[in-house]
Amino acid sequence: MITPQALLEQFGPRESMDYDVVIVGAGPAGLATAIRLKQLAAEKGQEVNVVVLEKGSEPGAHILSGAVMDPRALTELIPDWKEQGAPLLQPVTGDQVLFLSADGAQQTPDWLVPECFHNHGNYVISLGAVTKWLGEQAEALGVEIFPGFTAAEVLYDEQGRVKGVATGHMGLGKDGEPTDNFQLGMDLLGKYTIFAEGARGHLGKQLIAKFQLDAGKDPQSYALGIKELWEVPADKAQPGLVVHTAGWPMDGDTYGGGFLYHLEGNKVTLGYVVGLDYQNPWLSPFEEMQRWKTHPSVRQHIEGGKRLGYGARAITAGGILSLPKLVFPGGALVGCDAGMLNASRIKGSHAAIKSGMLAAEAAFAALAEGRAQDELAAYPAAFEQSWLHAELLRAKNFKQWFKKGNTVGALMTGIEQWLMPKLGMKVPRWTIHRTEADHTRLKPANQCPKIDYPKPDGKLTFDRLSSVFISNTNHEEEQPAHLTLKDASVPVAVNLARYGGPEARYCPAGVYEFVNKDGADQLVINAQNCLHCKTCDIKDPTQNIVWVTPEGSGGPNYAGM
Repeated sequence: MITPQALLEQFGPRESMDYDVVIVGAGPAGLATAIRLKQLAAEKGQEVNVVVLEKGSEPGAHILSGAVMDPRALTELIPDWKEQGAPLLQPVTGDQVLFLSADGAQQTPDWLVPECFHNHGNYVISLGAVTKWLGEQAEALGVEIFPGFTAAEVLYDEQGRVKGVATGHMGLGKDGEPTDNFQLGMDLLGKYTIFAEGARGHLGKQLIAKFQLDAGKDPQSYALGIKELWEVPADKAQPGLVVHTAGWPMDGDTYGGGFLYHLEGNKVTLGYVVGLDYQNPWLSPFEEMQRWKTHPSVRQHIEGGKRLGYGARAITAGGILSLPKLVFPGGALVGCDAGMLNASRIKGSHAAIKSGMLAAEAAFAALAEGRAQDELAAYPAAFEQSWLHAELLRAKNFKQWFKKGNTVGALMTGIEQWLMPKLGMKVPRWTIHRTEADHTRLKPANQCPKIDYPKPDGKLTFDRLSSVFISNTNHEEEQPAHLTLKDASVPVAVNLARYGGPEARYCPAGVYEFVNKDGADQLVINAQNCLHCKTCDIKDPTQNIVWVTPEGSGGPNYAGM
């Protein structure tokens, strides 16, 4: 395989383009950053050149969320979003919080439901549709958006400051050698570079490590969210109903829960979230989601309907105690690249938009002062004074309590987010810290009970491959695999031998499978199935799997999700 340096020597140098601000990721955080920069420039009569790179085929193609959206940040960014046609079409009309047993359910009385689970004033949405609309707003303001281009490499200057990113090469063969269609990547240089890649960002992870942005912080914690979109019979539609469940099928020591939201147009979006700190390597988040749908309290909403879409995505769930330092010389992290999601509310889009706005305001002020590639200290300072910081601070212990078991988690969430507000206390006076990263939590397979999952019926429950098919996932098969191994011997020698090969179960797309060939076990990686959820990069117990960017436009193309 030809090395990156050899490619540059043979085909280089790379072409470059200069901008004031380069933004990696056209999700809510990245687009909010771009829009706010252009708004400020218009207000001040100045010019700011902004480019946004998006690895999906268009803004929204790779976006996956529940989603119930709090419009607070969007209203700050675009006050007339309703008049501008934002696709927030279905207000929440009711909340249900259910605790499930294997054959029953207990609904929490409304007066006992913590404020974090109340959704009055929020909207049931397709976040992909909202993101596409935000992209249109950004382009109308003059933002350049380059869909289908991956940011594959962070570029640094002689002082070690971030000066931009390089896009991935196109036209490499499976062996890593250039084909007749080879095109060298391009350098996009910026006075500031904002990283908005979402949870477990490929470049964000590198920046956190290089600049030690997580020093002194709790390890980041993640969950995997698996989602389906259904069309249901008209007599089952309850537009605006929001249902959250806890309990079955999870055991009392495993973090997880379900969501089911009724959209407009007889659509229902539903899914299951499993904390990636789970201990039993035989657990399959995908199978747990399929089993959860068979519960009477869930199946009554979708039985007789048709499944339209499927997807999966990792979620940052560590909260404010796991937030890294947000800035470094030359740039910043925003949205879920930093970990801004509020796990207690199961919401991140409002946090992504707000963080992008705050970063934009700091970057614009720096540009106006003629500064470049320094630390945008005004961004974390503004964040600490914002309503978003106050919201995350109030939920600081949420995931940590649930790590002590679902009973303790439910009790303490009730105390911190129901009882304490009623007593006039806004923030818990105690702090519960974590010390273990998710990948360290798996127990050896021989210490855990195997889980016998039922076979799918093809009507209510399904297998992984048929699910991936309706995610519209596609990768150019001749490109180098974007799921890489540091050591090819580890999957069999360690993961299979000690943990029973958990990658064959934690991946929601059937990417990893162990096969026996000529009497020897080996791991097969079906990279073309990859949903870009990042679960393998997070949960692999040996941290031997590294997700890198595939060619642009590769991956899912979610519709209505």
